[in-house]
Amino acid sequence: MTEWVVLDIEGTLSSTDQVLVVLYDYARPRLGPWIDEHGDDPAVARAVAQIRELSGATGGTDDLVRVLHGWMDADQKVTPLKTLQGLIWQRGYETGDLVAELFPDVVPALRKWHGDGLRLAVFSSGSAPGQVAFFGHTSEGDLRPLFEHHFDTVNAGPKREAASYLAIASALGAGDPAGITFYSDVPAELHAAAEAGWRTVGVARPGEPNADADFSPHPVVGEL
Repeated sequence: MTEWVVLDIEGTLSSTDQVLVVLYDYARPRLGPWIDEHGDDPAVARAVAQIRELSGATGGTDDLVRVLHGWMDADQKVTPLKTLQGLIWQRGYETGDLVAELFPDVVPALRKWHGDGLRLAVFSSGSAPGQVAFFGHTSEGDLRPLFEHHFDTVNAGPKREAASYLAIASALGAGDPAGITFYSDVPAELHAAAEAGWRTVGVARPGEPNADADFSPHPVVGEL
Protein backbone atom coordinates (compact mmCIF):
# COMPACT_ATOMS: atom_id res chain seq x y z
CA MET A 1 0.00 0.00 0.00
CA THR A 2 1.28 3.46 -0.89
CA GLU A 3 2.19 5.65 2.09
CA TRP A 4 4.25 8.31 0.30
CA VAL A 5 3.74 10.02 -3.07
CA VAL A 6 6.92 11.62 -4.39
CA LEU A 7 6.57 13.98 -7.34
CA ASP A 8 8.78 15.44 -10.03
CA ILE A 9 7.95 19.04 -11.02
CA GLU A 10 9.01 19.93 -14.59
CA GLY A 11 6.75 18.16 -17.10
CA THR A 12 4.83 16.44 -14.29
CA LEU A 13 3.26 19.16 -12.15
CA SER A 14 4.17 22.20 -14.25
CA SER A 15 4.90 22.68 -17.93
CA THR A 16 8.45 22.45 -19.23
CA ASP A 17 8.03 25.98 -20.62
CA GLN A 18 7.34 27.25 -17.09
CA VAL A 19 10.92 26.24 -16.24
CA LEU A 20 12.86 26.48 -19.49
CA VAL A 21 11.24 29.73 -20.64
CA VAL A 22 9.72 31.68 -17.74
CA LEU A 23 12.11 30.74 -14.93
CA TYR A 24 15.27 30.43 -17.04
CA ASP A 25 14.62 33.79 -18.71
CA TYR A 26 14.13 35.36 -15.28
CA ALA A 27 17.37 33.93 -13.88
CA ARG A 28 19.61 34.42 -16.92
CA PRO A 29 20.29 38.19 -16.64
CA ARG A 30 20.41 38.05 -12.83
CA LEU A 31 23.15 35.43 -12.38
CA GLY A 32 26.10 37.84 -12.67
CA PRO A 33 24.65 40.53 -10.40
CA TRP A 34 23.63 37.88 -7.85
CA ILE A 35 27.18 36.48 -7.72
CA ASP A 36 28.65 39.97 -7.34
CA GLU A 37 26.15 41.14 -4.72
CA HIS A 38 26.09 37.98 -2.60
CA GLY A 39 29.71 36.91 -2.59
CA ASP A 40 29.67 36.63 1.21
CA ASP A 41 26.77 34.17 1.16
CA PRO A 42 28.29 30.71 1.87
CA ALA A 43 25.89 29.06 -0.61
CA VAL A 44 26.97 31.45 -3.37
CA ALA A 45 30.66 31.10 -2.53
CA ARG A 46 30.32 27.32 -2.60
CA ALA A 47 28.50 27.46 -5.95
CA VAL A 48 31.21 29.69 -7.44
CA ALA A 49 33.90 27.25 -6.26
CA GLN A 50 31.98 24.35 -7.80
CA ILE A 51 31.58 26.19 -11.11
CA ARG A 52 35.34 26.74 -11.28
CA GLU A 53 36.07 23.14 -10.33
CA LEU A 54 33.65 21.68 -12.90
CA SER A 55 34.46 24.03 -15.78
CA GLY A 56 38.03 25.08 -15.21
CA ALA A 57 36.96 28.74 -15.39
CA THR A 58 39.59 31.04 -13.90
CA GLY A 59 38.26 34.47 -14.89
CA GLY A 60 35.88 36.87 -13.20
CA THR A 61 32.10 36.97 -13.01
CA ASP A 62 31.64 37.28 -16.78
CA ASP A 63 33.56 34.04 -17.25
CA LEU A 64 31.39 32.29 -14.68
CA VAL A 65 28.23 33.58 -16.30
CA ARG A 66 29.33 32.27 -19.70
CA VAL A 67 29.68 28.82 -18.14
CA LEU A 68 26.28 29.07 -16.44
CA HIS A 69 24.56 30.22 -19.62
CA GLY A 70 26.12 27.32 -21.50
CA TRP A 71 24.76 24.88 -18.97
CA MET A 72 21.35 26.53 -19.20
CA ASP A 73 21.34 26.36 -23.00
CA ALA A 74 22.06 22.63 -22.78
CA ASP A 75 19.53 22.18 -19.93
CA GLN A 76 22.18 20.50 -17.82
CA LYS A 77 21.18 19.70 -14.24
CA VAL A 78 24.40 21.00 -12.68
CA THR A 79 24.28 21.56 -8.92
CA PRO A 80 25.87 25.06 -8.67
CA LEU A 81 23.62 26.32 -11.46
CA LYS A 82 20.56 24.95 -9.69
CA THR A 83 21.69 26.53 -6.43
CA LEU A 84 22.04 30.00 -7.93
CA GLN A 85 18.83 29.71 -9.95
CA GLY A 86 16.98 28.61 -6.82
CA LEU A 87 18.18 31.63 -4.85
CA ILE A 88 17.18 34.00 -7.65
CA TRP A 89 13.79 32.37 -8.12
CA GLN A 90 13.17 32.43 -4.38
CA ARG A 91 13.65 36.21 -4.41
CA GLY A 92 11.44 36.48 -7.51
CA TYR A 93 8.57 34.66 -5.83
CA GLU A 94 8.96 36.68 -2.64
CA THR A 95 8.81 40.00 -4.54
CA GLY A 96 5.86 38.92 -6.69
CA ASP A 97 7.82 38.91 -9.93
CA LEU A 98 7.11 35.20 -10.32
CA VAL A 99 3.98 33.10 -9.82
CA ALA A 100 4.12 29.32 -10.24
CA GLU A 101 1.64 27.87 -12.73
CA LEU A 102 0.56 24.24 -12.37
CA PHE A 103 -1.39 21.94 -14.68
CA PRO A 104 -5.15 22.17 -13.91
CA ASP A 105 -5.37 18.62 -12.52
CA VAL A 106 -2.49 19.01 -10.07
CA VAL A 107 -3.96 20.85 -7.10
CA PRO A 108 -7.13 18.70 -6.93
CA ALA A 109 -4.94 15.57 -7.00
CA LEU A 110 -2.60 16.90 -4.32
CA ARG A 111 -5.48 17.86 -2.05
CA LYS A 112 -7.19 14.49 -2.54
CA TRP A 113 -4.03 12.53 -1.77
CA HIS A 114 -3.38 14.66 1.28
CA GLY A 115 -6.99 14.34 2.43
CA ASP A 116 -6.80 10.56 2.01
CA GLY A 117 -3.86 10.45 4.39
CA LEU A 118 -1.06 10.00 1.86
CA ARG A 119 2.15 11.87 2.64
CA LEU A 120 3.64 14.04 -0.11
CA ALA A 121 7.21 14.91 -1.05
CA VAL A 122 9.04 16.35 -4.05
CA PHE A 123 12.17 15.19 -5.87
CA SER A 124 13.27 17.71 -8.48
CA SER A 125 16.55 18.82 -10.01
CA GLY A 126 15.67 22.35 -8.90
CA SER A 127 17.07 23.26 -5.48
CA ALA A 128 15.01 22.45 -2.40
CA PRO A 129 14.74 26.15 -1.39
CA GLY A 130 13.58 26.94 -4.92
CA GLN A 131 10.95 24.20 -4.68
CA VAL A 132 9.64 25.61 -1.40
CA ALA A 133 9.40 29.09 -2.94
CA PHE A 134 7.67 27.62 -6.01
CA PHE A 135 4.93 25.90 -4.01
CA GLY A 136 4.56 28.86 -1.69
CA HIS A 137 3.62 31.21 -4.54
CA THR A 138 1.36 29.40 -6.99
CA SER A 139 -1.65 30.69 -8.89
CA GLU A 140 -3.65 28.38 -6.59
CA GLY A 141 -2.19 29.86 -3.40
CA ASP A 142 0.31 28.54 -0.87
CA LEU A 143 0.65 24.77 -1.27
CA ARG A 144 3.61 24.30 1.08
CA PRO A 145 1.53 22.73 3.88
CA LEU A 146 0.73 19.78 1.59
CA PHE A 147 4.38 18.66 1.38
CA GLU A 148 6.53 17.18 4.11
CA HIS A 149 9.87 16.91 2.31
CA HIS A 150 11.74 18.47 -0.61
CA PHE A 151 14.62 16.60 -2.24
CA ASP A 152 17.09 17.79 -4.86
CA THR A 153 20.38 16.65 -6.38
CA VAL A 154 22.28 18.06 -3.38
CA ASN A 155 20.45 16.38 -0.51
CA ALA A 156 19.49 13.20 -2.39
CA GLY A 157 21.70 12.76 -5.47
CA PRO A 158 21.26 12.47 -9.26
CA LYS A 159 17.74 11.72 -10.41
CA ARG A 160 18.78 8.86 -12.68
CA GLU A 161 20.61 6.82 -10.05
CA ALA A 162 18.94 4.24 -7.81
CA ALA A 163 21.11 5.28 -4.85
CA SER A 164 19.31 8.63 -4.74
CA TYR A 165 15.95 6.93 -4.30
CA LEU A 166 17.35 4.65 -1.60
CA ALA A 167 18.60 7.77 0.22
CA ILE A 168 15.18 9.39 -0.03
CA ALA A 169 13.44 6.25 1.25
CA SER A 170 15.74 6.31 4.25
CA ALA A 171 15.07 10.02 4.87
CA LEU A 172 11.32 9.39 4.68
CA GLY A 173 11.59 6.56 7.18
CA ALA A 174 9.90 4.21 4.74
CA GLY A 175 10.50 0.69 5.98
CA ASP A 176 9.19 -0.75 2.72
CA PRO A 177 10.27 1.10 -0.45
CA ALA A 178 7.20 -0.33 -2.19
CA GLY A 179 5.21 2.05 -0.02
CA ILE A 180 6.54 4.97 -2.07
CA THR A 181 5.04 5.89 -5.45
CA PHE A 182 7.02 8.19 -7.74
CA TYR A 183 5.45 10.24 -10.55
CA SER A 184 7.73 11.57 -13.30
CA ASP A 185 7.69 12.36 -17.02
CA VAL A 186 11.25 11.00 -17.47
CA PRO A 187 11.53 7.23 -18.06
CA ALA A 188 15.17 7.08 -16.87
CA GLU A 189 14.13 8.51 -13.50
CA LEU A 190 11.35 5.94 -13.21
CA HIS A 191 13.81 3.14 -14.01
CA ALA A 192 16.10 4.31 -11.20
CA ALA A 193 13.23 4.56 -8.72
CA ALA A 194 11.98 1.09 -9.65
CA GLU A 195 15.49 -0.30 -9.18
CA ALA A 196 15.31 1.06 -5.62
CA GLY A 197 12.06 -0.82 -5.05
CA TRP A 198 9.63 2.07 -5.48
CA ARG A 199 6.31 1.96 -7.28
CA THR A 200 6.42 4.17 -10.37
CA VAL A 201 3.98 6.02 -12.62
CA GLY A 202 4.94 7.72 -15.88
CA VAL A 203 3.24 11.03 -16.65
CA ALA A 204 2.85 11.57 -20.40
CA ARG A 205 1.21 14.96 -20.85
CA PRO A 206 0.15 16.00 -24.36
CA GLY A 207 2.43 18.71 -25.73
CA GLU A 208 5.25 18.04 -23.29
CA PRO A 209 8.67 16.86 -24.56
CA ASN A 210 8.29 13.31 -23.21
CA ALA A 211 4.65 12.82 -24.19
CA ASP A 212 5.57 10.09 -26.70
CA ALA A 213 8.43 8.53 -24.75
CA ASP A 214 8.63 4.79 -24.11
CA PHE A 215 7.63 4.42 -20.46
CA SER A 216 7.64 0.62 -20.48
CA PRO A 217 7.37 -1.20 -18.11
CA HIS A 218 5.89 1.58 -15.95
CA PRO A 219 2.15 2.35 -15.90
CA VAL A 220 1.39 5.66 -17.60
CA VAL A 221 -1.19 8.41 -16.98
CA GLY A 222 -2.01 11.53 -18.96
CA GLU A 223 -2.88 13.51 -15.82
CA LEU A 224 -2.71 12.94 -12.07
